[in-house]
Amino acid sequence: MTAFIFDVDGTLAETERYGHRVAFNRAFAEAELNWYWSESLYGELLSISGGKERIGHYMTHHLPDYTPPDHLDEFVQELHVAKNRHYRQLLQEGKIPLRPGVKRVIMEAYQAGIQLAIATTSALENTIVLIETQFGTDAYFKLIAAGDVVPEKKPAPDIYDYVLEQLNISANYCLVFEDSQSGLAAATQANLKTVITFNDYTAHQNFSDAVLVLNHLGEPDYPFTVYRGHGFVNQTYFDLTLAHSLFNS
Repeated sequence: MTAFIFDVDGTLAETERYGHRVAFNRAFAEAELNWYWSESLYGELLSISGGKERIGHYMTHHLPDYTPPDHLDEFVQELHVAKNRHYRQLLQEGKIPLRPGVKRVIMEAYQAGIQLAIATTSALENTIVLIETQFGTDAYFKLIAAGDVVPEKKPAPDIYDYVLEQLNISANYCLVFEDSQSGLAAATQANLKTVITFNDYTAHQNFSDAVLVLNHLGEPDYPFTVYRGHGFVNQTYFDLTLAHSLFNS
């Protein structure tokens, strides 16, 4: 077991519901647009990877009477920049905590000499702000692969192929942590074993390719629930012992 690779949004923290969605709505209001993404609508839009792509999809499929501006790409880019500014403000205010077990597992892995990496479609600056806010530094992670560093976003495997290449390691010795079917598909195509910690937005997605499906990573005093992979689990929270058992299966 050489490396743990983490997705960010929905995996490290509940960034979608309480972060990105809120930030999008603040950006829309700031631009004097009468757009509002409810929790249910945002759940639908999450099937589209990438913030700029999500805005474009929304305009095309949810605003049939909307006349887009002449410089559409520039308009979308400006909205996305404003959204990221609001998102980072939410992070810095401490309004988006890590999910259960995340910090403990990352620190245990780091102390055990396991390489840590990030593979996300989120913007690099957003990812670094989240990590630095929660961990005090991004030095625990050997690689942070984020944003547009690869041409195709999840469910394409590009981001995971990139991480493996940059770390110069084999997929056989890595474990991925994801929260969505799209992320699982990307990792699976890169031949990576994946642990899913789903959230309210992704709970009903297909995770049949995952080696383990949990509602969260758990803590000694806050047990997880296992939804797939019961044969590996004789404890109530994720740790390195459980991770090793996944590799030895």
